[in-house]
Amino acid sequence: MAIEDFAEFIASRVPKGKIVELGIGFQFKVALRLKELGYDVLAVDWNEEAVHAAEEAGIKAVKDDLFNPRVELYRGAVALYSIRPTPEIVKPILELGGKLGLPVFILPLTGDVMPGGMKLLNFKGLAVYAKGI
Repeated sequence: MAIEDFAEFIASRVPKGKIVELGIGFQFKVALRLKELGYDVLAVDWNEEAVHAAEEAGIKAVKDDLFNPRVELYRGAVALYSIRPTPEIVKPILELGGKLGLPVFILPLTGDVMPGGMKLLNFKGLAVYAKGI
């Protein structure tokens, strides 16, 4: 199972359009694969170095604080997703998805506990949690 399979999972569930990766960090494989699949990817992170690195990799990226998000950045998106988010940002990610009425997909780090109310889906051996689908 490759992490890029997460992009295939998202593409099987979400129509093409603007999609936002929350907390991209320095891992760009999924965002780049989604771009190849025809999505308009926006990467968000609080770390300016991560934002700059994403831009250098060819991904549109902006700095934002998920604890106090600038909601206008996310308008027009078809879905939100996050890969191995730190536990403290999971709740703000889900709240943002709820506020915007968007589906949220999370690929957690093995062993991380996801909040109740999320649907666990298996895709090619990847444990994907979803809300709002």
